[in-house]
Amino acid sequence: MEKIKQTRLEKKGWKVGSVAEFLGLSPEEETLIEIKLALSRSLKRRRESVMTLAELADKLDSTEPRLAKAEKGDVSVPMELFVRAMLAMGATAQDIGKAIAKTTRQVAVMSH
Repeated sequence: MEKIKQTRLEKKGWKVGSVAEFLGLSPEEETLIEIKLALSRSLKRRRESVMTLAELADKLDSTEPRLAKAEKGDVSVPMELFVRAMLAMGATAQDIGKAIAKTTRQVAVMSH
């Protein structure tokens, strides 16, 4: 978040912090969520440039709704599906490693 925006929000009574702080996540939980979201974004980008959702579902012997959930980072989708889908589209282990490079986000919440 830009420092100017953060300062403006704090002056109006908002508390600015990370998503993990807001949700009370452990560092391990935060990292797992970040990895899953990074994989879902990478999966969708790669899939859109390589094949249709139906083609990928057929290749993985899965369903379009399940893969659509994976592309949205749904918590019900196992991590294995993300990796299998990426590999099925030609990704290497190095590509997958690059996709899970950690990112952090900040949120603003009104403190009372």
